[in-house]
Amino acid sequence: MHRLTLTGLALLSTAAYAEAPWGKVDLSIAPALHEKACIGCHARMYGSDGSKMYTRDGRMLSNKLELLQRVSSCNATVGAGWFPEEEGSVAAWLNERYYHFEN
Repeated sequence: MHRLTLTGLALLSTAAYAEAPWGKVDLSIAPALHEKACIGCHARMYGSDGSKMYTRDGRMLSNKLELLQRVSSCNATVGAGWFPEEEGSVAAWLNERYYHFEN
């Protein structure tokens, strides 16, 4: 019985992680991080404030995990130096503001 309980708890924690791949976040820091590291590149690619990056037809992201992976990749590409928690905060903020992914 004890083993079954531990297995159940492990599955529940995995399910919770799958629902929120970015973990605990601080949405209040995300706009400033985004402004400093993302806007310039996106504006060069899409003009104006660069937000078309997130709203364009044919965008390639389809869930929260892909969004987190993209933010992490961009962090490495531009050398922003964000910690994983900061990547998660920006990904969660982008999801709340633009993507609205449920999974």
